[in-house]
Amino acid sequence: MSWDVVLFNSKQKIISVEDLEVNQLEPTDFCSILESSFPKVIIDNNHREIKGKDFSIDYFIDEEPVSNKILSLYGENALFRLVELSREFDWQIFDTGLDKMIDLEKSHQNGFDNHQERVKQIMKK
Repeated sequence: MSWDVVLFNSKQKIISVEDLEVNQLEPTDFCSILESSFPKVIIDNNHREIKGKDFSIDYFIDEEPVSNKILSLYGENALFRLVELSREFDWQIFDTGLDKMIDLEKSHQNGFDNHQERVKQIMKK
């Protein structure tokens, strides 16, 4: 089961997705940047899997630039690599495990533990 995050490219500092100003979002080719930023990307039609040390990141490609991109993460190190890219490209990350934006300066405070607990609960059923 994946831990999902959403990348945003916005001129606005997003505090919460509820207050997001759509006109501040900037279309971006996230897919090309992701593919060129990791050494091992498995390509299967429109699906991509980035394989890294102790993590993987799944996503589907877009036909044109988009202002946000949902990614499925496997392993906490996936988030830390995305934080590095987000700092470089001035992106922002929404963490579905916390249901809030990630503070890129405190990325260790993330929703990975919440995600792990949810997975455990689901597996017990």
